[in-house]
Amino acid sequence: MKRIVVAGGIGAGKSVVAERLRALGFDVVDADDVAHQITSPGSATLSVLVDAFGTAVLDQEGAFDRAFIAEVVFHDPTALRRLNAITHGPIGVEIARRLDEAEGDAVFAAVPLFRPEHRAAFSLDAVWAVEATPQTAIRRLVDGRGFSDADARSRLANQMSNEERTAIVDRVLWNEGSLDDLYAELDRALDDEGLSRG
Repeated sequence: MKRIVVAGGIGAGKSVVAERLRALGFDVVDADDVAHQITSPGSATLSVLVDAFGTAVLDQEGAFDRAFIAEVVFHDPTALRRLNAITHGPIGVEIARRLDEAEGDAVFAAVPLFRPEHRAAFSLDAVWAVEATPQTAIRRLVDGRGFSDADARSRLANQMSNEERTAIVDRVLWNEGSLDDLYAELDRALDDEGLSRG
């Protein structure tokens, strides 16, 4: 079974590719879903987050308030490093577990914050990145997801640049055109890996 990571910055279209892969019948492990699981009420990770940031990270129901923590960490690099130090380990362990349980010819993991050490940690065969220009990503975040222009720019500034990401992946899927264009790029990538669709 091949193991392939799909990386990409915010607004690039990584989630669209992940959804398409699921529709084609592939197992997809989503790092964002894993992050929700490991910070669920009663989890050890949530307890550590409360110790680190205080009860302000909890909403009225006692769940992890992602909107609040996002507002904090994307304007405070020190807080972002603290959040990552707490969550990345448990997220990595759970991603690896789900990859081990997957079935079929290939399993994909949607990992926005891909780092070179993930290749060995997840026994990867390939790493793809979905990329869009910063201008396109900002437009998508503002028009499609309700971000302010300043917030969208701040989020991008706190992530790896396209150039940095491209340097550590095996293939780039450019998402500057239509949805059909992106699907065609994905189809070519799957064909090159010898993976049948559907």
